[in-house]
Amino acid sequence: MSESWSFLDTCEPNFRPLVVIELAKGTKEETIAWFTKRIVDKKGNGGSQLLVKPLATENRDEHIYLVGASHLRLLLGAEAVGLVKECNDNSMRTFTYSSRKTFKDFADDNHNFLTMAECQYIVKHELENLRAKDEKMIPGYPQAKLYPGKSIVRRLLTSGILVQIFPLHDREELKKLRHSWYGRVKVGYQPLDEIRSYFGETIALYFGFLEYFTFALIPMAVIGIPYYVFAWEDYDKYVMFATFNLLWSTVILEVWKRICAIMSYRWGTLLMKRQFEEPRPGFRGVLGINPVTGREEPVYSSIRRQMRIYLVSLPFVCLCLYFSLYVMMIYFDLEQWALDYHEENESNFSSLMLYVPSIIYAVVIEIMNRIYRYAAEFLTSWENHRLESSYQNHLILKVLVFNFLNCFASLFYIAFVLFDMKLLRQSLATLLITSQILNQFAESLLPYWLQKRYKKRIKKRMCSLKTDTDMSLVEQVNLEKEMGTYFGTFDDYLELFLQFGYVSLFSCVYPLAAVFAVLNNITEIYSDALKMCRVYKRPFAEPTANIGVWQLAFETMSVISVVTNCMLIGMSPQVNALFPDSKTDLFLTVAFVEHSLLAIKFIMAFVIPDKPRDIQIKLAKLEFESLEALKQQVRATDVCNSEK
Repeated sequence: MSESWSFLDTCEPNFRPLVVIELAKGTKEETIAWFTKRIVDKKGNGGSQLLVKPLATENRDEHIYLVGASHLRLLLGAEAVGLVKECNDNSMRTFTYSSRKTFKDFADDNHNFLTMAECQYIVKHELENLRAKDEKMIPGYPQAKLYPGKSIVRRLLTSGILVQIFPLHDREELKKLRHSWYGRVKVGYQPLDEIRSYFGETIALYFGFLEYFTFALIPMAVIGIPYYVFAWEDYDKYVMFATFNLLWSTVILEVWKRICAIMSYRWGTLLMKRQFEEPRPGFRGVLGINPVTGREEPVYSSIRRQMRIYLVSLPFVCLCLYFSLYVMMIYFDLEQWALDYHEENESNFSSLMLYVPSIIYAVVIEIMNRIYRYAAEFLTSWENHRLESSYQNHLILKVLVFNFLNCFASLFYIAFVLFDMKLLRQSLATLLITSQILNQFAESLLPYWLQKRYKKRIKKRMCSLKTDTDMSLVEQVNLEKEMGTYFGTFDDYLELFLQFGYVSLFSCVYPLAAVFAVLNNITEIYSDALKMCRVYKRPFAEPTANIGVWQLAFETMSVISVVTNCMLIGMSPQVNALFPDSKTDLFLTVAFVEHSLLAIKFIMAFVIPDKPRDIQIKLAKLEFESLEALKQQVRATDVCNSEK
């Protein structure tokens, strides 16, 4: 970095609040003074060189601070975090302050060169990289130990001194985004570039995938309707439909990789270098030396972690899976009772009672999934993973295994043990529709209603507040700090993953599954947009180039769907009639078809490139230029050394 941090001024005439820091009530003054000083101190002195301003509130016990940064500080921070921006020649390059004039739309007085989401990401990065120097403890709290290199913000969080850090909404930009996103009902694409500018790449990619998946389901829905209406019991006619489904599931996932690459290249995240991962906030251990960085930090035995995983977590997950199967058997007892009741009475009421067990079971499944999620989070945290990526991978694995069994075990049992296709259709339809209704209510409608009630109370209280501070800002901070925290796209992707399972696993039995999925996803787009803009705090932007481990999860589900659909077709009376004398021939034929379809899937996945040709050329060109620049630098160094 050619520019020195020391020339930056910590005073800014037009202070723009970006991030809110809330400290615990009763926090000691010496702690506040020390922490705020570290935030505004120059980089050379170990500070973040940011701007801090206290927020005047009616409650003097509250300690709320607004954090911002000068325009120059943000530009240097953009270089430090490796942001990628578009150049004047339309190429994408890592931003550097020294070459700032070569970037598109850059001007010294253009404070919109960096989006607000990028500015908040830079501020968060600088706060998280505030590290202890010679301090042995947090001033005023001798029990909160520090050591050289320890993240101060993470220690404050784990000690309960720091309540929360969150980015502020931009009211004007949010109003524009809401209007173009969900302010009016329309048939069209979402404003993904605007979503990315406001919420960051991770949120934008989720909504991009949701939109793409919804459009990809439309052909399945259109084809499924006539199959449902005209060929309900003719399973041999479903062979073409099931084959199309299996090829469709492969194509859409491969095409999504290409679309994802186009978007992430346009947004600059495809070129961003992966940063070295720091220990996660909840990581505990004895103080030791990191062999990679050479810094002091907590270390924890991997053997102890493995023992916790295999001796405690694994048995607990197996116990939960057993309990899920036990609940499933209770559901089948209820189904038998409802069937017996209908056979005895044969009335309209008894016909409705046939659906009651499935509805109750669907509600129980949702409750069990949510309870298990809390248990899985506790166990994964207790396993004490050092890195956030490792923590997330173990959590996703636990949750996916349980949710898959909990949601689909009854359908597999009905299909391959009871051989009851009528009950399979009924159960699949009931589980799919009930889960969609419950998720819409629990994730969006209920939180939105609660947030509206709280907002009315805050507005009444703020009307009586007498202060010289900007009333709208005080009101905004008080509203947002009590809003729910958006914990990421995990639950949203999980919902789509289970929906994909309902659509693909038993497509030849219930073709209307895709129709209900499309209808749900259309409302999901609007309800998810509503909760992002009105229900939750604004999340920090997180640069990402793809949907991560969820791509593998969806691909695994598509492979399983090949096996289940081939087995269902092989069990149909029409197919069995073709092999009246030998079940071995039937089995071998079904296995051959299944292996052939899997081979076709893998060939298609190999043939379809993950990145379009033009993106590959641009990436190769940038790599070539980087190598050439490195060679010139080495030559220049050699010349200087030879002259000496």
